Amino acid sequence: MPGTVLLLAAAPLGRGRLVDAAGVLPVLSAVAPAVLSGTDTANVVELVDPLEPQAVLTRLRAAAAAPAPLTVYIAGQLQLDRRQRLPHLALARTTPATVRYTALPWHWVREELRLRSAADTALVVDLHADAEAWQYVAERGLDCGPNAAVYGRVAPAAGRRVAEPAYMKAVATLLRSGHRPPLGRLHEQAWARVAESSAGRDLVLAVPGAASHPRTVQHTPRTVQRDPHTVHRDPHAAISTAVQDGRHGDADVLAAQHERLAVAAGGPASDAALHWAEVRADLAMFAGDPARSCRAWLALAGARLAAGQAADSAAVEAAVDRAHHQWNRITDPAPARELGSALAELRLRVPGRRSGALENVRQHLRQLQAAP
Repeated sequence: MPGTVLLLAAAPLGRGRLVDAAGVLPVLSAVAPAVLSGTDTANVVELVDPLEPQAVLTRLRAAAAAPAPLTVYIAGQLQLDRRQRLPHLALARTTPATVRYTALPWHWVREELRLRSAADTALVVDLHADAEAWQYVAERGLDCGPNAAVYGRVAPAAGRRVAEPAYMKAVATLLRSGHRPPLGRLHEQAWARVAESSAGRDLVLAVPGAASHPRTVQHTPRTVQRDPHTVHRDPHAAISTAVQDGRHGDADVLAAQHERLAVAAGGPASDAALHWAEVRADLAMFAGDPARSCRAWLALAGARLAAGQAADSAAVEAAVDRAHHQWNRITDPAPARELGSALAELRLRVPGRRSGALENVRQHLRQLQAAP
């Protein structure tokens, strides 16, 4: 089975550019796809200075849904949005005032990878952060979720100078030899080439399959290890395997079991229960049942709002956006009308980041209601 590789290099085109992210693409592109992936063959998608976060999300979502090993290489810069103070990957048109609407929320990356297994999912990142974003990641780390191995670094802005993605260039240069060692070893070799120039400031990410935590190193980083016995019992890996094998019913049964356990342990509004409800909503999507997926996302959004989460919180917006996306894929008019009415009501409370989302629902709903 061919692997999948997503190469993403993004930074603002104007004076706000901290790093020449696109400068690493010629080097990465010269690496054979199979070497980038670590598989016999691979499909490679390149995104260079993209303009729209939704376009990036679409490519990321497609890559994450592929039933194959996935490696995502990201070079770029991090900034915080002014409302929620959450890290975003700045895109070509991003300015400090427009981060919320023109940059890719970092939690979208985490969300899209949450159904995959850390055994076949990896992020390799070289990110530069402005002052506010640097303080954020230095204190809280860069959360990539538990379902991806993460290697790379986050560096503070280099003053007025536009920095280069030196870590990613080192990775690419090593890979051009035609051999990809285990990612942990590749990371150590790349970091050894750039550690001295970092002057001990960078946040180094070396996490095989766990969320990355703040850690600044002076020399070669110590790799965080996980108990292998804990990794062979990961339910997400079993669910991912079932989906890849086309056993969608088995995947949902397993997720439903964990959802019931989470509800019994912490209640229906607990983080664990909501997580498993999200997993089941995505499983419905993978099974080709957009109506069930839409219904599940609507219920999740309602549960989060009822639990006191803000209408513009990342999790609530993501749930409504996913419900909207799945609703647009429903072909049966009856459930489409039913769920469209519920979605329109919810969009009044949660307009989301895309202008015209509510009007889109209303227009489509009018067309459905006019149909015989």
